[in-house]
Amino acid sequence: MEIGVDSFAAFLPETEKGTPVSASERMAALLTEVETADRVGLDVFGIGEHHRAEFLDSAPAVILAAAAARTKTIRLNSAVTVLSAADPVRVFQDFATIDLISNGRAEIVAGRGSFVEAFPLFGFAREDYDALFAEKLELLMQLREDTHITWSGRFRPPLTGQGVYPRPMQPKLPIWLGVGGTPGSFVRAGTLGLPLMIAIIGGSFARFRPLVDLYYEAGRRAGHGPDVLKVAIHAMGFVSETDEIARDAFYPGWARVMTDIGRERGFPPASRAQFDALCGPEGAFLVGSPQTVRDKMIAANELMGGLARITFQMSTAMLETERMQESITLLGTEVAPDVRATLASAKTL
Repeated sequence: MEIGVDSFAAFLPETEKGTPVSASERMAALLTEVETADRVGLDVFGIGEHHRAEFLDSAPAVILAAAAARTKTIRLNSAVTVLSAADPVRVFQDFATIDLISNGRAEIVAGRGSFVEAFPLFGFAREDYDALFAEKLELLMQLREDTHITWSGRFRPPLTGQGVYPRPMQPKLPIWLGVGGTPGSFVRAGTLGLPLMIAIIGGSFARFRPLVDLYYEAGRRAGHGPDVLKVAIHAMGFVSETDEIARDAFYPGWARVMTDIGRERGFPPASRAQFDALCGPEGAFLVGSPQTVRDKMIAANELMGGLARITFQMSTAMLETERMQESITLLGTEVAPDVRATLASAKTL
């Protein structure tokens, strides 16, 4: 199992102590966090895409390129690229360039996105939400297969054999399909033979198992083997010395973000009782001591029938970078080795 971190570059104009912090300082801290993840042996770091005041990740490819130049082994991906509102040619070029800078460590996680701000910003109609994604995903997949393609669709001018450059270092640039809880998205990923990244931001891991089964069944029907079909999860996560310290650190920032976003969507304010339940044995938050987090990761792997990757969404806590680096270090030096050793031992039995 690969283990890593995802960030939305969450941004508040003050620290935990109320000290002002600039956007440039937060961006510098984010790049330091990626370097820390690389140094402590984590496998992957992802940068999301949002077009809101709370986040600094509207141009994830730029952040990932900067991270590529400052790291050595960690894989770098989008989490997710809002493909519906992007030009697949430009997306491919951006990530092919990151792949060259990183010597073959770039990946795309393509999704429709959980926010809609990108659609009016870039001149797309929200009612075309899924049609845009389906068409652009088809084009993106063709772009990684051939340098020169002929293609036409509804939402982009046709391609008539033009060359798309540069080409990545990897023979086939990895494309994951990022999904939420829509059954059709799981079926689409399986049918296309794309690895699946599930964004789990609440509830329990158990409720996603039937959807994972849909994915595998669709993949088998389409003729894809187990070497192609693989599942990853992205979940809220934070590691500290004890469960209490981890929860107390993560909760305030998480509650602020979720309450603000929930207000826009008509949801009630986030509560500590809700948060603690999500951190409990049945909840989908990987927040706690190294042992607690390790046990929940092993349980999630078993429940899902085997996971290729788990990534931790830490930035929602909106903590100072020292606290983030401490958590990343614990994840890389204590949790990840224990999980890998446990899973390797299970395979030999």
